[in-house]
Amino acid sequence: MNSRERVFAALRRQPVDRVPIFMWYHPETALRLGRVLEIPASRVAAAFGDDIAQTWVGNNQAMEGIVHEHDGEGHTDPWGVRWVKDGMFNQIAAAPLSGASPEALRAYRFPDVQRDELLSPMAALAAAVPADLFLGCDVSPCVFELYWRLRGMEQALIDLAETPEQTAEMLARCADFSVRLAEAACRRFRLDWLWTGDDVGGQGGMMMSPDQWRSLVRPHLARVVQVGTARDLIVAYHSCGAIRSIIPDLIEIGVDVLNPIQCNCPGMDPLELKREYGRELAFMGGVDTQGLLPRGSADDVRRATERLLTAMTADGGGFILAASHTVPPETPDANIFAMYAAAGVSRTEVFDRAAKIRKR
Repeated sequence: MNSRERVFAALRRQPVDRVPIFMWYHPETALRLGRVLEIPASRVAAAFGDDIAQTWVGNNQAMEGIVHEHDGEGHTDPWGVRWVKDGMFNQIAAAPLSGASPEALRAYRFPDVQRDELLSPMAALAAAVPADLFLGCDVSPCVFELYWRLRGMEQALIDLAETPEQTAEMLARCADFSVRLAEAACRRFRLDWLWTGDDVGGQGGMMMSPDQWRSLVRPHLARVVQVGTARDLIVAYHSCGAIRSIIPDLIEIGVDVLNPIQCNCPGMDPLELKREYGRELAFMGGVDTQGLLPRGSADDVRRATERLLTAMTADGGGFILAASHTVPPETPDANIFAMYAAAGVSRTEVFDRAAKIRKR
């Protein structure tokens, strides 16, 4: 069974030889694993046998796809957002619409003229990956998260309360751009799923009330999702945090896969979500990156991953193994190997694949 077959079978609740895997590594984690395996960091996922190849075409490329070596180094992206490396991640240093007047908000132009540039990482990936890998394209953030990156988080939350009509207009424009970008990606590339998303949950709850999300965000997110469903693509949705209250809405608008299942947040226990929504929704994630992976023992990681896999595949599938966030640099190598071993990918298998990569 190849990777593409494995992912499709798991999502259809059909028998698989092992659970499909899609892991995100912090760049420093990938570099370290590359040194261990004596291969480029870009080939680490291939050595570990990950089943999904995906890259960003939306604003997440600016946040995660551009890596700076030193704190304080940065760049300005095509949306006008200024990013600066601060610790492990790029952080927003300046939002282009911070303090903007209503007239300036209406005058803002999304980077449609740079669409070829935005799609170029996906073009490179699509040309390089073998046909037996499951291929995804990430157009996130799509609606609210794109707005708050442009406006600044604090001001965006104030806007929700003080200027809801103006905010609704801007959220619609964010979604319009996301729809255009998604349509372009679907036209150009042979995709297996469309990856959407907006971080609308915090560690303890939603960033806005569920009713606000339903009135201001859901209709526009639905339009982005429709780009994928209209083409019979699987649609995945990402939001960190505690978002249980809107999961039924996500199912109603056509989302097939929910990620990352941040298991330490209220209401986001993967096993509970599987029992309640597993007939209608597949899940990807659930391996804790805050405590378990960086601080647990290898045995802790193996046992926890085994329990997760048993529960999340009890109906025959509907689960892709992944961490609840990027695997952080402080994660011991032994814990990463233990997580894969629980899924049926041995250390020997990883090193054998790495040796073949070196020969090529």
